Amino acid sequence: MSVFSVRNVSYSYGSKAALDDVTIDLEAGRFCALLGPNGAGKSTLFNLLTHLFVTRDGTIQIAGHDLRSHPRRALARLGVVFQQPTLDLDMSVARNLSYFAALQGLSGTHARARIDAVLDRLNMRERSGEKVRDLNGGHRRRMEIARALIHEPDVLLLDEPTVGLDASSRTAITDHVHDLAETGLLVFWATHLVDEIRLTDEVVVLSRGKVLAHEQAKNLAGEGSLIDAFLRLTGNETANGPVSLVDPDRSGIPERGSL
Repeated sequence: MSVFSVRNVSYSYGSKAALDDVTIDLEAGRFCALLGPNGAGKSTLFNLLTHLFVTRDGTIQIAGHDLRSHPRRALARLGVVFQQPTLDLDMSVARNLSYFAALQGLSGTHARARIDAVLDRLNMRERSGEKVRDLNGGHRRRMEIARALIHEPDVLLLDEPTVGLDASSRTAITDHVHDLAETGLLVFWATHLVDEIRLTDEVVVLSRGKVLAHEQAKNLAGEGSLIDAFLRLTGNETANGPVSLVDPDRSGIPERGSL
């Protein structure tokens, strides 16, 4: 049974279509990458999934709850890491998490137990007393992931979560989140970088608001590479210029033709 279902969803900004009849069904315990160039519609889809935008074209269900008719129930099963950080820099890691736990209706010993659990899960317990502004970019991202997990959601959404991180931090975050999927959580990870995707991951290719493919990365790559498969589907150029497929600052980037 799908824990995440987007069916025939469309959205427009005036006369410009941002999403066109998008359908995606995903099961628990999977890591699915939403791969697309800048301007593909990834952020619009995430805004719809988090109920920041609303559309009457199509349906969205999270853990069996319809987002339109039962938004609170659906959103309660969702954890979100936005592209832009949303942390209080002058509060400690633990205080930030306590505040968010309270927003989720958690308090007392239950909240403290959940905070300890998510910090352990992201290897952040020893930093619980540090102010967020004293953390590096990678540890801030880990903390945001911990915060998104505090209410034990069924689905974790991450919108370009490695933007601005150095190579080692990007690798660590990607590895941590893949590990989360192995515990039964559904991870939906938006990116324009193929080097964040493993061959065993599911991939949804989105371009100009349309889903062009949805299959396991190794099947999509076939006898070539995921980069080549992506370019065959979308082309080298988009409306915003050349497609960026890998982080130029990361060492060990797969060359075109290999993954």
